[in-house]
Amino acid sequence: MSANPFSASAAPESGEARFDLDGPVATVTLCRPQVLNAQTPALWADLREFGRTLPGDVRVVIVRGEGRAFSAGLDTTAATAMLGEIAAGPDSDTRIAGFQEAFAWLRRPSLISIAAVQGHAIGAGFQVALACDFRVAAEDVSFSMAEIKLGLVPDLGGTKRLVELVGYARALELCVTGRRVAAAEASQIGLANVVVPRDELDDAAKDLAAAVLAGPRDAVIEIKALLAQAAVHTFAEQEAAERAAQLRRIADLTGRGE
Repeated sequence: MSANPFSASAAPESGEARFDLDGPVATVTLCRPQVLNAQTPALWADLREFGRTLPGDVRVVIVRGEGRAFSAGLDTTAATAMLGEIAAGPDSDTRIAGFQEAFAWLRRPSLISIAAVQGHAIGAGFQVALACDFRVAAEDVSFSMAEIKLGLVPDLGGTKRLVELVGYARALELCVTGRRVAAAEASQIGLANVVVPRDELDDAAKDLAAAVLAGPRDAVIEIKALLAQAAVHTFAEQEAAERAAQLRRIADLTGRGE
């Protein structure tokens, strides 16, 4: 890669993803369509590095999958070897933490992340969609937390977001059964922000990105922070946080900020 690899478009060494930059919008494209964008540790390493080197002026990240599926989850051809290495290695916890970093940066307070999801979003594919702030879904979408079918648990950050979106009982049901959730149900239970025809998916994601960009960046960041902490705050704590955020905005708008 060049010194500024995201000035336009970059494909990492694995060739399993592509990263494109268009001003304040970065797009991550999973590009293994021949295997429904199944994920590998090499892909996770590339996503982690992209998150670490993302330019500071990026405000919106769109995550999409090339071809007919968003991501069918863990590449089962690599799974046996990977699980064996984790079981035998002295740094097993550190390795899994590294995998989690591939998705965690999508929750960064300074970013709004949008998953444009079509076809299968299974297991790790579901979890990368959950890592995003918004999910724009095509009418053919099928979400599933399928780790249970491999005797595993979701471990890429998806459990917390799933409970936040659909509640404990529904999240538990989805995780222990691995059943598939189609577009209509995803919209009904809060997994999808919007459902559109397949051929309108990319445009819908771009329209949502444009709507986010229409708001002042600092105000968007403050609002995201307020909502992210609301569930764990009392009313008094949340009202205090709102006051503090509003005073920062007023100071900035009146030229009295630091």
